[in-house]
Amino acid sequence: MPDRHSYEPRHGHGLPHDPFNAIVGPRPIGWISTRAADGTLNLAPYSFFNAFNYTPPLIGFASIGWKDTVRNIEQTGEFVWNLTTRPLAEAMNQSCAAVPPEVDEFQLAGVTPEASQIVAPPRVAESPVAFECRLTQLIRLQGADGNAVDTWLTLGEVVAVHIDRHLLVDGIYDTAAARPVMRGGGPADYFELDPAARFRMFRPR
Repeated sequence: MPDRHSYEPRHGHGLPHDPFNAIVGPRPIGWISTRAADGTLNLAPYSFFNAFNYTPPLIGFASIGWKDTVRNIEQTGEFVWNLTTRPLAEAMNQSCAAVPPEVDEFQLAGVTPEASQIVAPPRVAESPVAFECRLTQLIRLQGADGNAVDTWLTLGEVVAVHIDRHLLVDGIYDTAAARPVMRGGGPADYFELDPAARFRMFRPR
């Protein structure tokens, strides 16, 4: 069709930038804090992140490459997800710098580690929402041809939730009030969720 760009990913997309990430978006950010077996803290953002189950609550993120975060979770079985908000966007971006394992990204990003309730890795104190998690599955992804790719899906059960009280309105969490930041397409696009973008639909009965 002349008015539609079509391609097979295995042959390339033929565009200045791969549109895949932009189409599946904006995507919530997995800002993951871990503690290495030797006690070193790690904090890193992952744009392939989401929630996958209600009961028990399960979240997961994919790491392209075997990175410090994945190694730490494999060794300890624990991690924390921290909500990235607009005031924390620049700090989150600083934490994705390629630095050696011994570098503490909490210090690099200028954020404060706060002791968790159940797991060993700390939360980001400045983040208004955090999920303490225990590892449930660590899966190496593969293509349709059965060949393994260098991407690792980490799934964890949320064992403790922390929410700033100002985000609970009559007991209901106000998603937009937190000003969450999500990853868009292109090399540098992000989006802030704004209350003006909200609309409501109820499920058919």
